[in-house]
Amino acid sequence: MAPHTPVLFTSVLTGDGRIADLLTADGRIAAWDPPAGPPAGCVTVDAGGALALPSPVDAHIHPDKTTWGGPWLSREPAHSLRDLIDGDVRSRSRIPGSAAERSGALMDNAVAHGTRAMRAHVDVAPVYGLSAVHGVREAADARGDLLDVQIVAFPQLGLISAPGTSDLLVRALSEGADILGGLDPLGVDGDLDGQLGFLFGTAVRENVPLDIHLHDGNPDGVRQLAEIARRTVDAGLEGRVTVSHAFCVADLAGDELAATAGVLAEAGVALTTCALGADPVLPTGPLTGHGVLVAAGSDGVRDAWSPFGDGNMVNRAHLLAYRTDARTDAELTACYDVVAQGGAALLGLEPSRLAVGDPADFILVAAASAAAAVVDRPVPRLVVRGGRVIARDGRLVG
Repeated sequence: MAPHTPVLFTSVLTGDGRIADLLTADGRIAAWDPPAGPPAGCVTVDAGGALALPSPVDAHIHPDKTTWGGPWLSREPAHSLRDLIDGDVRSRSRIPGSAAERSGALMDNAVAHGTRAMRAHVDVAPVYGLSAVHGVREAADARGDLLDVQIVAFPQLGLISAPGTSDLLVRALSEGADILGGLDPLGVDGDLDGQLGFLFGTAVRENVPLDIHLHDGNPDGVRQLAEIARRTVDAGLEGRVTVSHAFCVADLAGDELAATAGVLAEAGVALTTCALGADPVLPTGPLTGHGVLVAAGSDGVRDAWSPFGDGNMVNRAHLLAYRTDARTDAELTACYDVVAQGGAALLGLEPSRLAVGDPADFILVAAASAAAAVVDRPVPRLVVRGGRVIARDGRLVG
């Protein structure tokens, strides 16, 4: 099927419970129940009453670390972030396959389960050089017609505390990375001003966004978050800075949460959460209610840190709902909105809300509603990108 061939998806279940026909043309939603019928040369696809949902976005994933598609990797015990980081370095020699091969296999699985785009955090350190950045970029470029990928140059082993990393991060921005990453200025580097000074200075000079991992709890976490927000405004980077995980925010409630959310919203600092294992999960409802952009991601997928994960963002919406105790249809649907609309906004993608004129990027699932899909986690019957069917029943096609 040519990329711009008109396609009429018949018997589509809409969000308001109707069965309708959906016409796509030139990569966009052209009409619902077109009155003149399908145009000449149109291809017809029977949706069989499946529900149309906007395609989800993985706003935080580490594809360079994955063992996806390879042999089983036994994980080491770990009792701290540093244990996990050090164990990751040791395990790399035991993981077969190149970063391009492994990340590509994970990308294929993500696409087959509906993912429209991902923000990939890729390790940059003297021990690795830029090999992972090059590998993930190679995998992403090979799938450019299936998936949008943003690469974050991520200093997993530290920035200030790992001499040589800063130079590699700058190089990475001209060799495949799109975004500059940071990691726990206090908890890992022990130098708030040093790390943030480098990050914000480089982001302004190179005209790139920032995405900073922040695992530190309170009170250090909130102090770092406030400083990130302050520097964001001072640097004129509103809307271009993300803090990933932000575990410290999960500890807040009431007036403290409202005040922190207000600071973040005013500075245009976004947050991502992963609803992973025993890690704290962000209170997405209160945060979005205060105007903070929140997105969700897979984090590590079957890597040296954890045997879990699959890159399936419908599953991640389910985990987010479970961890935040979502119960009502509105709460469950809001979790899917974080995954789909929050992720798209974070990555700067044109929103796909299934309205006429929107990008024709959607999934068709066997579910009665978005809320039911979040709970039941159906494998998409069809994955549609730009109006073209690219996956069916969890497998890529064509």
